[in-house]
Amino acid sequence: MPLSEDKASHLSHVILKSLKSTSSAHLKGEEAQVLREIKRVLAAELAVEEQVDRIVRAKLASYSRPVVEGSQEWDVLYRKAFEEEARKRKKV
Repeated sequence: MPLSEDKASHLSHVILKSLKSTSSAHLKGEEAQVLREIKRVLAAELAVEEQVDRIVRAKLASYSRPVVEGSQEWDVLYRKAFEEEARKRKKV
Protein backbone atom coordinates (compact mmCIF):
# COMPACT_ATOMS: atom_id res chain seq x y z
CA MET A 1 0.00 0.00 0.00
CA PRO A 2 1.62 3.24 -1.08
CA LEU A 3 2.14 5.95 1.50
CA SER A 4 0.34 9.23 1.10
CA GLU A 5 2.54 12.27 0.65
CA ASP A 6 1.66 13.42 4.19
CA LYS A 7 2.63 10.09 5.75
CA ALA A 8 5.85 9.85 3.75
CA SER A 9 6.74 13.40 4.74
CA HIS A 10 6.00 12.73 8.41
CA LEU A 11 8.04 9.52 8.44
CA SER A 12 10.96 11.16 6.66
CA HIS A 13 11.00 13.97 9.24
CA VAL A 14 10.87 11.45 12.12
CA ILE A 15 13.76 9.50 10.59
CA LEU A 16 15.78 12.67 9.97
CA LYS A 17 15.21 13.85 13.53
CA SER A 18 16.39 10.48 14.81
CA LEU A 19 19.47 10.58 12.60
CA LYS A 20 20.33 14.09 13.74
CA SER A 21 20.12 13.05 17.40
CA THR A 22 22.54 10.14 16.84
CA SER A 23 26.19 10.97 17.31
CA SER A 24 27.28 8.18 14.95
CA ALA A 25 25.47 9.73 11.96
CA HIS A 26 26.68 12.84 10.17
CA LEU A 27 24.51 14.32 7.46
CA LYS A 28 26.06 15.51 4.25
CA GLY A 29 24.07 17.93 2.18
CA GLU A 30 20.98 19.95 2.83
CA GLU A 31 18.10 18.67 4.93
CA ALA A 32 15.69 18.95 1.99
CA GLN A 33 17.92 16.67 -0.06
CA VAL A 34 18.18 14.18 2.80
CA LEU A 35 14.40 14.21 3.25
CA ARG A 36 13.89 13.50 -0.47
CA GLU A 37 16.31 10.58 -0.31
CA ILE A 38 14.57 9.14 2.76
CA LYS A 39 11.22 9.36 0.93
CA ARG A 40 12.73 7.67 -2.13
CA VAL A 41 14.10 4.79 -0.04
CA LEU A 42 10.79 4.37 1.79
CA ALA A 43 8.90 4.21 -1.51
CA ALA A 44 11.38 1.71 -2.98
CA GLU A 45 11.19 -0.57 0.06
CA LEU A 46 7.39 -0.46 0.08
CA ALA A 47 7.33 -1.31 -3.63
CA VAL A 48 9.48 -4.39 -3.00
CA GLU A 49 7.24 -5.39 -0.09
CA GLU A 50 4.13 -5.06 -2.29
CA GLN A 51 5.76 -7.17 -5.00
CA VAL A 52 6.67 -9.88 -2.49
CA ASP A 53 3.13 -9.78 -1.11
CA ARG A 54 1.65 -10.35 -4.59
CA ILE A 55 4.03 -13.26 -5.24
CA VAL A 56 3.28 -14.91 -1.90
CA ARG A 57 -0.49 -14.54 -2.30
CA ALA A 58 -0.28 -16.08 -5.78
CA LYS A 59 1.82 -18.94 -4.41
CA LEU A 60 -0.69 -19.63 -1.63
CA ALA A 61 -3.59 -19.44 -4.08
CA SER A 62 -1.92 -22.04 -6.29
CA TYR A 63 -1.98 -24.74 -3.61
CA SER A 64 -4.11 -27.73 -4.57
CA ARG A 65 -5.89 -27.54 -1.21
CA PRO A 66 -7.22 -24.04 -0.62
CA VAL A 67 -6.02 -22.30 2.53
CA VAL A 68 -8.45 -19.81 4.04
CA GLU A 69 -6.92 -16.35 4.34
CA GLY A 70 -6.88 -15.21 7.95
CA SER A 71 -6.66 -18.72 9.35
CA GLN A 72 -3.73 -19.68 11.54
CA GLU A 73 -2.46 -22.01 8.81
CA TRP A 74 -2.61 -19.23 6.22
CA ASP A 75 -0.78 -16.83 8.54
CA VAL A 76 2.04 -19.31 9.14
CA LEU A 77 2.37 -20.21 5.45
CA TYR A 78 2.20 -16.54 4.43
CA ARG A 79 4.87 -15.44 6.92
CA LYS A 80 7.19 -18.30 5.96
CA ALA A 81 6.78 -17.69 2.21
CA PHE A 82 7.09 -13.91 2.67
CA GLU A 83 10.36 -14.27 4.57
CA GLU A 84 11.70 -16.63 1.91
CA GLU A 85 10.79 -14.29 -0.96
CA ALA A 86 12.11 -11.25 0.92
CA ARG A 87 15.45 -13.03 1.49
CA LYS A 88 15.72 -13.64 -2.26
CA ARG A 89 15.43 -9.90 -2.89
CA LYS A 90 17.52 -8.69 0.03
CA LYS A 91 20.24 -6.26 -0.94
CA VAL A 92 23.66 -7.16 0.41
